[in-house]
Amino acid sequence: MTEETIKQILKFRDDRDWKQFHNPKDLAISISLEASELLEVFQWSGEDVSNEGKQERIKEELADVVNYCVLMADACGLDLDVIVQEKIRENNGKYPVEKAKGKSDKYNKL
Repeated sequence: MTEETIKQILKFRDDRDWKQFHNPKDLAISISLEASELLEVFQWSGEDVSNEGKQERIKEELADVVNYCVLMADACGLDLDVIVQEKIRENNGKYPVEKAKGKSDKYNKL
């Protein structure tokens, strides 16, 4: 995600004076609710785990999740690029390629 996109998300919020409603608790709830709507795309699909025929709904719900994540980071004074890079480094330590490649095990089971 570019800095320009993040600025557009924040401008959309600020133009409507919604920052006053965006506290960390309510944003965390919103992220969870939107993620649940993303799950709903696959509800009752049984063995069907593909995204075929679901792409538009997935795009819409995923965008909502990402937008709320941007707003949450802003509300908490966090830089998304920094925290994602930190998490990548942490995960590289937990899941070294030589132990994790092709496996879905949690790091403490590798």
